[in-house]
Amino acid sequence: MIAPKNDRGVVLWLTGLSGAGKSTIATALEPRLRGLGRRVESLDGDVVRTHLSKGLGFSREDRETNVARIAFVAHLLQRNGVTVLVSAISPYRATREAARARIGDFVEIHVAPPLEECIRRDVKGLYAKALAGEIPAFTGVSDPYEPPAAPELAIDTSRVSVDAAVELVVDRLRALGFLELHPTATATP
Repeated sequence: MIAPKNDRGVVLWLTGLSGAGKSTIATALEPRLRGLGRRVESLDGDVVRTHLSKGLGFSREDRETNVARIAFVAHLLQRNGVTVLVSAISPYRATREAARARIGDFVEIHVAPPLEECIRRDVKGLYAKALAGEIPAFTGVSDPYEPPAAPELAIDTSRVSVDAAVELVVDRLRALGFLELHPTATATP
């Protein structure tokens, strides 16, 4: 018997440029979803690179391998009823589509402020180094980022607060049937 959609796991794949706000939204979304009764795990691209994908570089092949590894782990969690928050640049559309095909219950969220906003937010100075040619193959500067063709949700974090972004995601999950409209309500006979 297949579980109702709102009892099944789902992968929320937050994609966008460095500094877009993917991890910030995921961090704020996690307790909100837990409060709605969901089991939640986060897979942050930077953390995964440190532990699961250590040794990979930033060639297209290595980036695709990293995303495939994230998708594999996300699918394992998702098929066991977990809501998985993936926050990873994942620059290539085909690689994200392969993740969608593997996972099934997949909600793509394009975190999409303008590049100038990402540059302004960059506390590590990575964009400055990339623009100066010190970092070759930096996504969005000297390496491509392919925006999603039809994400389930797009959020411009230069115009939307973190709290509002969280509510947009929750509303979208409800509309897609992954969250009950009234999780604390009980049915009356």
